[in-house]
Amino acid sequence: MIAYIKSQQGKFQYASAGNGSPQHLTAELFKTTAKLDMVHVPYKGSAPAIADLIGGHVPIMFDSTIAILPHIKSGKVKVIAITSAKRSPQLPDVPTFDEAGLKGFESYGWYGLFAPAATPKDIVAKLNSEALKIMTQPDYQKILADTGSDFVGDSPENFGAFIKAEAAKWAKVVKESGATLD
Repeated sequence: MIAYIKSQQGKFQYASAGNGSPQHLTAELFKTTAKLDMVHVPYKGSAPAIADLIGGHVPIMFDSTIAILPHIKSGKVKVIAITSAKRSPQLPDVPTFDEAGLKGFESYGWYGLFAPAATPKDIVAKLNSEALKIMTQPDYQKILADTGSDFVGDSPENFGAFIKAEAAKWAKVVKESGATLD
């Protein structure tokens, strides 16, 4: 695929859910990592981008597992690789980009629980402890599994370090690509 995109000499297009969306920035990370020249086709949301992908109006796009999985299972969309560090239990035969040869490529959506900066440490610790209790419950774990999500659950300090690393990673992608919001 990378060789084909390079052969298109800047004419190859990719769809995203819109300028500055996670899908857009993941594609920009792909472009910079693989040293590709592609044209961004932003949509107003994932659904219209998927519709045009299925309709053959755009050749590729990056999207979340939960949004695209029904179309993969129906055979309307072919999955090439996944952007996480490890294979998805929902798509066990699909390689990661790293396994497919694009070393170090990783992108995934994540969610976190936040409180105002001035929240006392003991309150933050209590919120974290209670959230972890809920997130380890079988019902919550089933929701994660059904949506192709992984449970991370960690300390507030480690989460803060993760956020700093993510901010630096994506700031670099934005700077290198020139990506902007609508």
